[in-house]
Formats: sequence, C-alpha cells, structure tokens
Amino acid sequence: SLNVTSVMLLAGAFLRNTPADADRRILNVSSGAGRAPSPGWGVYCASKAALDRYTQVLAAENPGVRTAALAPGVVNTNMQAHIRAADVNDFPKVQRFIDLHDQGKLTEPAVAAAKILKYLTSADFGKVVLDDIRHHD
Repeated sequence: SLNVTSVMLLAGAFLRNTPADADRRILNVSSGAGRAPSPGWGVYCASKAALDRYTQVLAAENPGVRTAALAPGVVNTNMQAHIRAADVNDFPKVQRFIDLHDQGKLTEPAVAAAKILKYLTSADFGKVVLDDIRHHD
C-alpha cells in the first residue's frame, strides 16, 4: 500500500491540482530491490517493481510532466538496522548489508536527501525514468 497506492493517490492529486503549464516534476523513491529479485524480500521487491512500472506509465501518459523513479542507494536508516538483524535463513543477503555497514559504506540520510534534491532540481530530471542516484555521483 505505502509503496504503490499512496504514490498513485498523491500523483493523481498533484496532477489534478497543478497547472498544466507549470514545471511539474514527480520523483518516486524506488529501490534496487525493485529491479532485481532478492530472496526474503518478495513483497518489498514486488512493491518497488510496481512503483517503477507505475512511474513508467505515469511518464508515458503525461509527457509534459517530468517523472522519475529513483533508487537512492543503501541509506543508513532504521530499515537497514532491521535488515542487518535478519536471520540468514530468512534473508540470505544479510551479510552483504552487515559488511556495508561495518565498512562505512552506507549513505547517511541527510547526504542522500541532498543528492535527491540536486537530482530533482537538475535540468536533466525526467530524461531517465528509472534511475539510480549512484549514477550521478
């Protein structure tokens, strides 16, 4: 619901309530998990994949609206702490996330937010509908 329905409702309200001639931009926060399967994350992967596809349809149906689904990389959030606490039998890739944390390779939320804002306000925003912030470092 959060990753798909809320996005659809907000995008619809935004499109109905903003002038068609305005510089309208929609940025949906996606995930690498929506672009590659990950055992133990079935629902999360499926919801982010649905978000990506919805973003593509939104862009196709609204050519005057700049639209993108952006994967922010691995961000040091409470979700990451939860992931690192997972049992390897439930989430086989748990060690990868433990290693990223231990090696200091998680992006801090404020840094991720600044990168996302820069991306959203750039002249090129919306040229790539499915994107990853790590391609813009």
